[in-house]
Amino acid sequence: MILEIQSMLKFSRYLLVCPLLFYPFTDVFGQLTFFNVSSSDITEARKISAQQQFEIHDEIESSTTVTYGLGKGWEVGLNLINLDYGLQSKHFEKNDTSTVIPYAPLLLANAQKAFKLNDTFSIGVGAVAGKNLTRNHHSQLVYYTYTNLIATLGNQDQYQIVAGSYYGNHRYLSDGPSYGFQTGIDAGLWYKKLHFLADWISGSNGKGRLTAGFEVFLTQRLPLALGWQRSNQDGSQGVVLQLTFLPRGN
Repeated sequence: MILEIQSMLKFSRYLLVCPLLFYPFTDVFGQLTFFNVSSSDITEARKISAQQQFEIHDEIESSTTVTYGLGKGWEVGLNLINLDYGLQSKHFEKNDTSTVIPYAPLLLANAQKAFKLNDTFSIGVGAVAGKNLTRNHHSQLVYYTYTNLIATLGNQDQYQIVAGSYYGNHRYLSDGPSYGFQTGIDAGLWYKKLHFLADWISGSNGKGRLTAGFEVFLTQRLPLALGWQRSNQDGSQGVVLQLTFLPRGN
């Protein structure tokens, strides 16, 4: 157990360097995801956003996202996800042959467009697509698409709720349903100091899960979220740690 904790801490210190490399250039509107569901906030034009997440269960799964705002409700970027470190095997794991679990690791391009309906509601349409990283010539296309209806409520838009649908292939999701429902909420209990976050992706595939937790603003630019997670597939549970950078004066 002690060795597992030491391995986890060593892995976390190493990977936390990734988002810090972007920190001097980071300027983000809102956060990229609640935990796993896109918040459908769009990065402002000519600005860069970044987010780092660790999901900790029988392995440590790292997800890094960098996004650039194009303006007019558009953003594009890159994702390095499913970078999995086995606590038992003590090495990074990969999958490029079986859809029993999602392919890993994945290097993806992301794109999202927001359509504002009125002061309360908007629609976000997005996708990630790319290939798995492998040395054995087994690199194949993976993708995930979604559409969200977003509601922003309260003073300073301190409450945000999204609900929508998703569709992806089995290399991204694993065996099980290739489409389903997703929803999320960000509730500013103490605005820009303490927020409640939760999201859920339906389905018994490898990405279907419920996550809930709290986000603490260490500074105005540095919210840190800690959550509990439960898999729809087998009921296994884990912990999620998520770090987001916010712009000056936001």
